[in-house]
Amino acid sequence: MYLAVLVLFPFLAGLLSFGTGVLCHGRSGKLWNNGGQENLRDGVAIVSSVLEFGLMVWLAVSSCASTGGAPDLTLKIPGICGWEIGFTLDGFRVIYGCVASFMWMMAAVLSREYLTHHRNRNRYYLFLLWTLGATMGVFLSENLYTTFLFFEIMSFTSYVWVVQEETKPALRAADTYLAVAVLGGLVMLMGIFLLNRMLGVLAIKELPQAAAAYENKGLLYAAGGCMLVGFGAKAGVFPLHIWLPKAHPVAPAPASALLSGILTKTGIYGVLILSCSLFLHDGAWGAMILGLGVVTMFGGALLAVFSVDLKRTLACSSMSQIGFILVGIGMQGLLGEENALAVHGTLLHMVNHSLIKLVLFLAAGVIYMNAHALNLNEIRGFGRKKPLLAVFFLTGALALGGIPLFGGYVSKTLLHESIVEYGGGAWMRAVEYLFLFSGGLTVAYMTKLFAAVFLEKNEDEKRQQEYNEKKGYMGPLSLFALGGSALILFVWGIAPGYTMDRAANLAQSFMGLEEAGEKVAYFSVSNLRGALISIVIGALVYAFVIRKWLMERREESGVKVYVDRWPAWLDIENLLYRPLLLNIFPTVLGVLCRVLDSFLDTVVVLLRKSVYRDSPLPYERPEGNVFTVAIGKVLNGFQSLGNLLWNKKDPAHRDYVHLAAMKGEELRESNLVIQRSLSFGLLLFCVGLTLTLIYLILL
Repeated sequence: MYLAVLVLFPFLAGLLSFGTGVLCHGRSGKLWNNGGQENLRDGVAIVSSVLEFGLMVWLAVSSCASTGGAPDLTLKIPGICGWEIGFTLDGFRVIYGCVASFMWMMAAVLSREYLTHHRNRNRYYLFLLWTLGATMGVFLSENLYTTFLFFEIMSFTSYVWVVQEETKPALRAADTYLAVAVLGGLVMLMGIFLLNRMLGVLAIKELPQAAAAYENKGLLYAAGGCMLVGFGAKAGVFPLHIWLPKAHPVAPAPASALLSGILTKTGIYGVLILSCSLFLHDGAWGAMILGLGVVTMFGGALLAVFSVDLKRTLACSSMSQIGFILVGIGMQGLLGEENALAVHGTLLHMVNHSLIKLVLFLAAGVIYMNAHALNLNEIRGFGRKKPLLAVFFLTGALALGGIPLFGGYVSKTLLHESIVEYGGGAWMRAVEYLFLFSGGLTVAYMTKLFAAVFLEKNEDEKRQQEYNEKKGYMGPLSLFALGGSALILFVWGIAPGYTMDRAANLAQSFMGLEEAGEKVAYFSVSNLRGALISIVIGALVYAFVIRKWLMERREESGVKVYVDRWPAWLDIENLLYRPLLLNIFPTVLGVLCRVLDSFLDTVVVLLRKSVYRDSPLPYERPEGNVFTVAIGKVLNGFQSLGNLLWNKKDPAHRDYVHLAAMKGEELRESNLVIQRSLSFGLLLFCVGLTLTLIYLILL
């Protein structure tokens, strides 16, 4: 029952928040002032998110205490057309239920101050809470049907976050986000239908046994590939990442924190279901996921290095960190049953990335609330003389960069050691080098962000003076949200043996690992060496690429500014997806439909001119037949007898032989038309049936 409450309560709370906002707005001058009205509506949203977090923590603690380990709760609700809706709670879901509800609580708290001067706040809080309910539905789903149902609800409700500001960039980014979500969801649904047809089960716990017993692995890969498209689109996996760098900059910062930290993890959750249930310990599947992970990891880091927008840089960073997580998932498949390092590294990097992006995007929100800009050249120097904000941002930056004593270092160390453990020759060494180099790029772009905001001076002295004089740049709610998130992140990473290892042991069964494996000496010389290599690479990239090439000195002021040197044409959405979906695909499909239409017309014409053509006669056929001639002669006889009896001559004398012959021809033609139409239709039906059979045979 509590599982259903966790999912349904945010939907009801969203309606309550929206109704409160509408009611108070209409009567703001009679019962309370506008400030009271805003406080009540925002308070409903904040209290609802706090209650959701409290219920999740209470359920997690009580269920774990009752079992002495990972909980095992399941709730099944009769669904539609035999598809039941089910929720379950285990170790993995306990962790991500707590992480998601905590992040929503902090985002709701910051939203109170962030949205003070924004429009459509009733709508924002409505869909903020509805997306919370949908996200909890995804993470607590017991079967793939439930996963898909709430996955699609989440896609539509979170769309409103992207379009919230209703600017031209926001509308375009929202179009991209929705298109990727809808197309990915449709492909995923095809995979679910195919999987249900093959295995007959969609319950996540039953998938490993059913998949192992199924012999046709080709069809299984086809179904898994379809579902991977849907989940990968939400996670931001290359080449379906196009929404990520565009949606984050235009969405409100609290929503960006959730888009980056949680919604991408719902996609990873789906990839984990495929990799750890449907294709458990499958080396071929693992190699494919690893390849996607490496490209996503390096591509996102490269985009982040080139970016000169604060939130876009963090968005590209999310793409890169999703790649790191995919590397861990891929290594789970390659390592088989000896994959404890990869399992723990995957889970911990998921949690690390969620908490890190919460801190960094909330800090970006504080910066935007005061500077009303995101371009690095405009917000440059904002953080000077703001040590508290600098500490919060630095906590997230150091954790993301994998610096020792912070959480990101632990999870990246585990992932790196899983690669080293596998060995595998030259191609795995290339994967390891790209892993370390991408980690170095992470250090470089986070150094760029911190230096630009907190160390360097703005070229506009007047603006810099305004930044320096800002005192109340964070209200109490913003301070609580940002400071509390940074504190949790710091505590989570400072003592990994007490926090991170226990969390990994609690959640590992979801990924098919029963035994914890050996304890890792995180701060041994060999493990520190990998982090040191990435730090050195990051320092070199920052010094010789960012400072030397991605910055240039302005002639009028003599100050070096950040320059966007990424080629404008190298935008996959504009280069590939939009031309394909809006121009090439419609044209090709239009030509194909025209060809098929012309083909049918051609078949009809050929039949009419061959089998069903009018047969030419070598001589003129005599008019009528024996019956019409006889009938006509009898009628002519009656006409002659009448003229004789009445002794008159009919001026309009009728030749009944001719008339009977004409009527006979009409009847004959009508009969032929009916016969030809019926046989012609049957023949066309046979042609269609033949084509259908050929298609089925080829399939």
